[in-house]
Amino acid sequence: MKRGRKPSIDAADITRAAIAVADAEGLAAVSMARVAAEMGNATMALYRHVKSKDELLTLMGDAAMEAPPQLPDGEWRERLGFWAKAVLVAVRKRPWFLQIPIGGPPTGPTSLAWFDRALGALHGLPLEPGEKVGIVMGLMTFVHGEARLSITLAQGYADDPAAFGSRYGKVLREVVDPRRMPALAEIIESGVFDLDEGSAIEDVEADFDFGLHLFLEGVAAHIAARGQV
Repeated sequence: MKRGRKPSIDAADITRAAIAVADAEGLAAVSMARVAAEMGNATMALYRHVKSKDELLTLMGDAAMEAPPQLPDGEWRERLGFWAKAVLVAVRKRPWFLQIPIGGPPTGPTSLAWFDRALGALHGLPLEPGEKVGIVMGLMTFVHGEARLSITLAQGYADDPAAFGSRYGKVLREVVDPRRMPALAEIIESGVFDLDEGSAIEDVEADFDFGLHLFLEGVAAHIAARGQV
């Protein structure tokens, strides 16, 4: 009995298979051999379309993000804030995304689409092109940092919820010397770290909203300082 030829594959097929492996087993499980096995192909067949694992990770980083949503009507702060929260939601769907090394500025079609959306939120503002790019890249850095923090904390919370509750405040009181760390000691005594277990994760969301508010207010102040509204 004659064996039929394997269906032809392309870089998009390989990327989808790699994402399936990362979704199921984590980014560390992704290798050219593992992806080839997922597809039922020989490893060398993949190299005809994707030159290296580094190239595969770059393709995955772009394809992992869903297409950006349309921004709502409204003033620029509302639109840019909406964009930032949409990035956070997209990244949290695939926590392994944040483990992909950043080898350069965005060049993939999906990444560029997100970039374009954010720049569109700043359209019409009295900002130089370079300033708009700086604002978007700064906001992206903030969102990625908050996403990484929230994902890591959620994993830690699942392992030991009590460590995120009032026990944390008690531990800090034991290890922080007010004479050496007076500012921190004052905050500890205010009770800000004496949380119940359930509100600890909620605080992460509140921290994101507060940080986003400060970022956007900073942009507004920058514009106002130039005598513009």
